[in-house]
Amino acid sequence: MRFSVNKKISSWLICMMLVVTMAFMVVGCGKNDTENTTTTTESQSASEESKVTVLGEGNTKFAFTVVDKDGNETEFEINTDKETVGDALLEVELIEGEESEYGLYVKKVNGITADYDKDQTYWAFYVNGEYASSGVDTTTIENGAEYMFKVEK
Repeated sequence: MRFSVNKKISSWLICMMLVVTMAFMVVGCGKNDTENTTTTTESQSASEESKVTVLGEGNTKFAFTVVDKDGNETEFEINTDKETVGDALLEVELIEGEESEYGLYVKKVNGITADYDKDQTYWAFYVNGEYASSGVDTTTIENGAEYMFKVEK
């Protein structure tokens, strides 16, 4: 009878040790996953931030995106003291174009040419994701606004 009681106590102790060991393993594995997820998220955020090129000097800043004909986006943060988006982008040499009776006709953005006469493509100007109702050279810089040039056909 004594052998049977010792056997039950031993079995019970072994079971409890296994349960405690498994609990530590589960907690330990869960903790590592959380740390890895946090590290990955921080790394992704850092790499996304590093993709934004900062240009110019001045007290006003705005976001500017260039979308080429393949849909590739290049993001910039423009710092300036100019009043219009066109003047600011000309100052940092991101756009080139010709003056016309309608204003500045932008043909080159970030070194990429879009020429309607050659391939029916042009640079479309957007403000806050919507097609702009005015030209880049007459659009006043607004705090928090996002500007974009996109090749369209």
